[in-house]
Amino acid sequence: MGLFDQIIGAVANPNQQGNIGQIGSIINTVQQLSNSTGADSNTMQSVFSIVGGQVRSALQHKRETDGNEAAEAVVNQFGGTSPNPSAVASLFSPGMQQQVAEMVAQRTGLDANMIQQLLPMLVPVVLNVLKSGANARNPQGGGNPVLNSFLDADNDGDVDIADAMQMATRYMGR
Repeated sequence: MGLFDQIIGAVANPNQQGNIGQIGSIINTVQQLSNSTGADSNTMQSVFSIVGGQVRSALQHKRETDGNEAAEAVVNQFGGTSPNPSAVASLFSPGMQQQVAEMVAQRTGLDANMIQQLLPMLVPVVLNVLKSGANARNPQGGGNPVLNSFLDADNDGDVDIADAMQMATRYMGR
């Protein structure tokens, strides 16, 4: 089952945190970011795809070094739609933040300094998408299928946060 299917499953499952309001809030935040940067939706989709890939790598590393619970704790603590520099710092060193911004700039044509300033907004949104699979009653209880799909537990390489967000936008009719 793909990441989008996991997200929709979380929305439909009362035992998971995902809900239509959360997905709508994520989509609105992405649209606001697109408007505030002057970037078209395709460029913003690329930004989220690149940042999402870097978040995935950081969470995979955290899971490998500190365990699955540590990766889930980052998602549960920092997933949201408000800017949060601590979310970025929890995953990326200052040097890595600059590398991520430069990578996004090279691939999208956007200014690297602007991207670095946007990271505190971009990273929590990516984490919020992943948070939709957390257990509603016990978020730290483990077993977040959305996060597991994102981290590609079966290693098939078929994971992209931007694709899942684009499908969610279509699903929501926006």
